[in-house]
Amino acid sequence: MGRLSRRAFALAALSTLTSASGAAAAPRHPRPGHPRRAATEMRGVWLATVSNRDWPSKPGLTAAQQRAELIAHLDRAAADRLNAVFFQVRPTADALWPSPHEPWSQYLTGTQGRNPGWDPLGTAVTEAHKRGLQLHAWFNPYRVANHTDPAKLVPSHPARKHPDWVVPYGGKLYYNPGLPQVRAFVEEAILDAVRKYPVDAVHFDDYFYPYPVAGQTFDDDAAYDRYGGDFVNRGDWRRDNIDKLVRETAAAVKRIRPAAQFGISPFGVWRNLATDPLGSDTRAGVQSYDDNFADTRKWVRKGWIDYLVPQLYWNIGFAAADYAKLLPWWAEQARGSRTRLYLGEALYKAGDPAQPAAWQDPAELSRHLTLARQYRQARGHVFFAAREVASDPIGAMARVVADHYQGPAAPPRRVTGRSAGSGA
Repeated sequence: MGRLSRRAFALAALSTLTSASGAAAAPRHPRPGHPRRAATEMRGVWLATVSNRDWPSKPGLTAAQQRAELIAHLDRAAADRLNAVFFQVRPTADALWPSPHEPWSQYLTGTQGRNPGWDPLGTAVTEAHKRGLQLHAWFNPYRVANHTDPAKLVPSHPARKHPDWVVPYGGKLYYNPGLPQVRAFVEEAILDAVRKYPVDAVHFDDYFYPYPVAGQTFDDDAAYDRYGGDFVNRGDWRRDNIDKLVRETAAAVKRIRPAAQFGISPFGVWRNLATDPLGSDTRAGVQSYDDNFADTRKWVRKGWIDYLVPQLYWNIGFAAADYAKLLPWWAEQARGSRTRLYLGEALYKAGDPAQPAAWQDPAELSRHLTLARQYRQARGHVFFAAREVASDPIGAMARVVADHYQGPAAPPRRVTGRSAGSGA
């Protein structure tokens, strides 16, 4: 995922996971006397694979070790009465399943393109469903590599076969969203998994156009000159490119697997109020509309997607981006739309000494869920990320479970029918 704070992932062992036996994690016991939550709500966790953030704990483990670690994460989610796992299966233009389009991910074996000897996505779907968990297959659309050397990619990599598709920027390689052939390829690579596996959803994170890097320019001049003639400015053209990706992917997922959902987890601020009178009362340094060229409010208002999970990775009372201000703003955007609203929660900040004082309080996240109860448009929460669900250094997740997840809840399923959005 892509908060600025996520850009330097610290690799850490999953010390609280079970051993290779894959035994189920012990449940956290609820406190008596707290009200039950609704019978249907999202209770999700992101399971990140880029840079071995959550899983596998390191590249090069045996197939049995990888499988045991994956099962332990699913067991932990089930023990905490979560009901969905957002499993990152295409972290860097690669695959965690046998794809005919892209190489096996290097995060499995340490070598891009090397067969790990098993099928992580297929296993994850099967084992998640056994535990009553939805499996949302999480794809990063445009990131190619966390370096800028195409020679480090496996020779068969599409980015090496089509170097004109690739833009180096900020120390990384990206596919150019402005090329129609890139968009068609990205969609086909993703849809291969949808055809092969009974995934419950296709999930995109917040990386569309990359986050701004000071002093650098994303060089899409040639694509803009060729395809941007109908637009007043480059920003509108870039947003249209992302709109097309979203609408085309949504239509294809519905066509191939009608019961599957399509959801997106963008940066938590669409635009600041000072930038746009429709924006939130925030002073965020990043705005998804202007910096990622992702018009996330439009997607909700027009009902193009089944759910949105804005990453509200700030504490209640944080001056530049207050959770207590962003929650009602997003709830208002979801009002009248078919798009469900879930809230992305920064579990990874709990207990981090580099974070504000509020994050040293184990009850901060629980207060988020309590506040969200006041807004009927808020249909659940997704926690970043699985490593912290397992380790829970200050007991913040245990507090959420005790206060809010006493009993099981069914995960929401796909809403059928036409959009009820206003189209604003």
